[in-house]
Amino acid sequence: MDGNHNSSTLGTGRAESLKKQASSAVEISQITGAQLAGSNDPGAPDVHSKFGSRLLSAEQDVFEHNAWDHVEPDDEYLQYAEQQIRMHHEHPVPTEKQEFYNNTPAAFWNSFYNNNQSKFFKDRHWLRIEFAELFEWTTDRKSASEGHTDASTGKEDVQLADSSDIAVSKSRGIAVASALSSETSDAKFRIMEVGCGAGNAVFPLLADVSDPRLFVYACDYSKVAVDVVKSGEAYDENRCAALVWDLSSTELPPNVQSGSIDIMLMVFVFSALHPSQWSQAVENAYRLLKPGGLLLFRDYGRNDLAQVRFKKSRLLEDNLYIRGDGTRVYFFTNDELADIFGTKFEIEQNAIDRRLIVNRKRELKMYRVWLQAKFRKPINTD
Repeated sequence: MDGNHNSSTLGTGRAESLKKQASSAVEISQITGAQLAGSNDPGAPDVHSKFGSRLLSAEQDVFEHNAWDHVEPDDEYLQYAEQQIRMHHEHPVPTEKQEFYNNTPAAFWNSFYNNNQSKFFKDRHWLRIEFAELFEWTTDRKSASEGHTDASTGKEDVQLADSSDIAVSKSRGIAVASALSSETSDAKFRIMEVGCGAGNAVFPLLADVSDPRLFVYACDYSKVAVDVVKSGEAYDENRCAALVWDLSSTELPPNVQSGSIDIMLMVFVFSALHPSQWSQAVENAYRLLKPGGLLLFRDYGRNDLAQVRFKKSRLLEDNLYIRGDGTRVYFFTNDELADIFGTKFEIEQNAIDRRLIVNRKRELKMYRVWLQAKFRKPINTD
């Protein structure tokens, strides 16, 4: 299961797949009117960064470039969004069909991967920037020798979502993860991706990190997706285990011990759950992570174009929709994420990534909204 397939439908997948040089997510507490207007705010990324730092000023032509970062929707879009959301509520999914969609989510994802296999999504190389913790626990990786951004060197460590306290927390997290995984020379560093899809995060991670301590669990509740991962040329049972598992299950994944995971990755997966399943999903993540372990999260934000563009008979309930292929998608707010995860985890990041995508030829503006967060299991869990 990998929920981020609206972007391709909307023609904006290119923006998500570009190789970024600085994080494009902004901590909610850091957003100011001056920053959104394109000022030299201290929280802005390095001027040499070519993604995550293209800010639109009042004097600039919006159609000068294909994409702008941290742009608040204009009044025209907000009015359109309000009209669309009202229409969604006036014409929801028929009652007799709601149970069908909610009771068989895995079947729709199986159908999706039967149709697309590994050809739909692009590899998520951007993880090195947004979620560098996946790589920073070791220097035994290709990206280190090839000169990619490495926070341990201080070079280009300009994640926009990091205020000084977040940066300190981030450094502490790296130290915690390293200590937890280096108790002995042969100790494993275990990363689990929930909603692995066709392996577009797992395989780039395995290709980059050659440290023999790395072991990756790739979980998805679509058996077809798991079979696609297992059939990949890079799949190595000595370094990876692909498992069929529902994040909202009352059981943990087979052969995975509680308290054994250093880092858990959830990218466009939580949005596929029904709100009634959130509590169990958070409990499972908490049980699986080691004390001090880190949960990395990215998903859809409220009023993202993917939500606003839905037509009639797609709304299941507030902010929960059914796509044309039958898969579910929810659109979150940062306050919701704080409520959902804050009962169990320390919140190290709760950020928003706003992207204005522009079709210059047709003079169309498309507002994308993603949320990005980092949640840490307390070291003292008593």
